[in-house]
Amino acid sequence: MSLFQATLFTGIFLIAFGAHFLWHGMASEKGAKAFPRSTIAAYLLMGVSTAWFLYKVMHLGPADFGQYKKIIFIIFLVVALGSFYFVPDFLAVRGLAALTLLTAGALLDAAYMQLPQARLFLVTFVYICIIAALIFGASPYKLRDFLDWLYRSEARPKVFGAVFALYGLILTGVAFSY
Repeated sequence: MSLFQATLFTGIFLIAFGAHFLWHGMASEKGAKAFPRSTIAAYLLMGVSTAWFLYKVMHLGPADFGQYKKIIFIIFLVVALGSFYFVPDFLAVRGLAALTLLTAGALLDAAYMQLPQARLFLVTFVYICIIAALIFGASPYKLRDFLDWLYRSEARPKVFGAVFALYGLILTGVAFSY
């Protein structure tokens, strides 16, 4: 993936994500608050992130413990499948955190060793997402607490959406400046 594609796709995603909250405002409360414990979201997000991670494990090189990739593959597959049985609460949040970290790796790879200083708009956002994914992955109940805070005021979801949509517009504009 090129830096242009990474920045453009991230910008478009942020515009769509922000527009949802900006457009729906408080009407999005029920769906957003149901997300952390959603079984469908857990299967989807954990399934995709597990498949992506296991794909990466199968393509490990010798310098990255590649000689043990079959053992690592089996261990992580057992852990992923066991998580549905042993820690089903907030599994959607953990799946989203894992998917965010994997996506961040792809986006940072696209920005690696690129000359334009404008790439820092993308990289800064990606590092903020990494921090959020680590916090919510380690303590998924904090997403529930954040959503409770977000929907206490009528204006907060719209401001939240506007910030994301605006940053998406900035990233989309930056993508075309490369």
